[in-house]
Amino acid sequence: SRINGMDIAVPPAVLLPTGGMGSFGWPAVAGHRDGRDFIVEFSGWSASGDASKSALSANDTVAKLSIHIDIEVFATGVLSMRTTLTNDGEGIYSLDRCMAGSMLVEAGPAQITSLSGMWGREFHTTAEQMGTGVWLQESRRGRTSHDRFPGLFIAAGGVVSGLHLGWSGNHLLAVDRLDDGRRLVHAGELFEAGEMRLGAGDSYHGPKMFLAAGDTIEDVAARFRAFVSAQLMDWPAKRTPRPVTLNTWEGNYFDHQLNSLKAQADAAAELGIERFVLDDGWFGRRDDDTSSLGDWFVDRRKYPDGLTPLIEHVRSLGMEFGIWFEPEMINPDSDLFRAHPEWALQVEGRPLLLSRNQLVLDLTRPEVGDYLFDCLDRVLGAHDIAYMKWDMNRDLTHSGGRDGRAATSRQTRAVYALIDRVRQAHPNVEIESCASGGGRADYGVLERTHRLWTSDCTDALERLEIQRGASLFFPPEILGAHISASPNHQTGRRHSLSFRAIVALAYHFGVELNPLTLDSAERDELAEWIVLHKRLRADLHGGGSFHLAPRDGRFCWGVSTPQKIILFAAQARQTMAEQPAPLKLAAPDAIPGQWRIAAVHPKTPDFIRVSEPQRRMLGGDAAFGFETLRRGGLPLPMLRPEAAAIFELEPVKGA
Repeated sequence: SRINGMDIAVPPAVLLPTGGMGSFGWPAVAGHRDGRDFIVEFSGWSASGDASKSALSANDTVAKLSIHIDIEVFATGVLSMRTTLTNDGEGIYSLDRCMAGSMLVEAGPAQITSLSGMWGREFHTTAEQMGTGVWLQESRRGRTSHDRFPGLFIAAGGVVSGLHLGWSGNHLLAVDRLDDGRRLVHAGELFEAGEMRLGAGDSYHGPKMFLAAGDTIEDVAARFRAFVSAQLMDWPAKRTPRPVTLNTWEGNYFDHQLNSLKAQADAAAELGIERFVLDDGWFGRRDDDTSSLGDWFVDRRKYPDGLTPLIEHVRSLGMEFGIWFEPEMINPDSDLFRAHPEWALQVEGRPLLLSRNQLVLDLTRPEVGDYLFDCLDRVLGAHDIAYMKWDMNRDLTHSGGRDGRAATSRQTRAVYALIDRVRQAHPNVEIESCASGGGRADYGVLERTHRLWTSDCTDALERLEIQRGASLFFPPEILGAHISASPNHQTGRRHSLSFRAIVALAYHFGVELNPLTLDSAERDELAEWIVLHKRLRADLHGGGSFHLAPRDGRFCWGVSTPQKIILFAAQARQTMAEQPAPLKLAAPDAIPGQWRIAAVHPKTPDFIRVSEPQRRMLGGDAAFGFETLRRGGLPLPMLRPEAAAIFELEPVKGA
């Protein structure tokens, strides 16, 4: 019999496949030299390195290209890949596609779990069955994006594999089915037409792709969280507890009154807050969001003696001082735009499109980067500032450089270079990555920053799903989570202070309201939650965090250590079942033996009903075995909708 196929064996390409020579799948590397050399076939592979770091190299003598793939294996079980492609020939090579790496997945039924959403609803998980075609996700927003996060999990053959692209610009993820039924998962930068042109001897250095595998999504997520905490983050000094933060945005917006801000700082210090962050509105003539971005000079109408009096007052109270910038942006109504309209990203003949009343500065121009660095350096150098909130409030459009070519890739690298330059000049300043909330949250930006503002939506109910999704890739100590006012400024919902506090308490905890508006009972309760956070903080941020899949509207998360399990439970909506299912805790770090509930917060949670055995268990009078936690589960009482509780579990002494 005859088979309709190649007459020579073409092995399936499982590492950055190319097309045109018998491999008919989705090509991970593609380009051309003015229409020629459109076929790429690397050969002569060589390897170097050791068990933790290795490199693969090959070339194509016809297309005159060489490729270099760096692979690093980390102790947390995460692996990174990065591809460099070099033009060894004459003239321009137009690179259309070059993935950071590829991941092979077994044949058979497969389910993809990805993160999507929008502003204020980031990190929502979506699960779908993989079909027979190519699964493709592309983002052209010029930042990580709220709607197409560059990471996924794919479950096939009894194994869950996870992937994340550490890149803050345009990106794509692709899952391709090979002829033998297996899948190749690719991640890499997405180029606009003609964007990546390599001259003779030039190289394209791609971003890093990060991989991990485990039995469940939570197993893989735990590896990612541990990797970020232990091996990705570059802290300014010896890592210290994440300070409880007051951010002034929702409490003040653009209404900056020095005496009021000082009074808020007094109230914050009395509550036990450790960092005071002055948000938008301190510069130029910034009375709303229509003006002054780019004019990074203190508004003397609001601060006649500059920022020093406020900063010195905050520091005298024992708190750190932080400040807000949005360096990459410019308002048409600004002195900077009037002086340099050519500094905005633009394409000749195309209209300048505003978003949130602002344009984007072209950081690929050296003079723009120098101007912004001088502005940041002047403020940071003249004041005792420990923290900078670096915001980015719009997607990129008409992203062209002065050469008329697409510039999104160059812009992203220029942003990285500016952050690196600021870090080098001010190594003790921590930087938060904020982009309309979680719009720039990835391992590329986290190599040079220290906190993510998880979402602009501070509604505790919305935050349950947002923080669960974000926790699939990021550890709790870098995810900003604040108690905000009730009713909430984004949704108008009213929630108890206990619900708002419990939902935020496990993360980088803070407050997003004017503390002067609280009554005495609210101040006392808030101070108690802050005390509790500080007591539990070392455990909450010390590794071993977990998130369970929501069940019947109940969200559960926490941390397990050999001597303590801290369990958070929150009920979003009314349950369908008359009784909630027992809560099974794997608790991999906990020691076997007898355990008990040692404390419950608040002391009287908003349970619908509590049986007598449950009452004894909640009071610490009933012990249960480690296997009960793992196999049987805790029979917790049913919480009312939009209520939450914290349970501290400890081993029974002498058991």
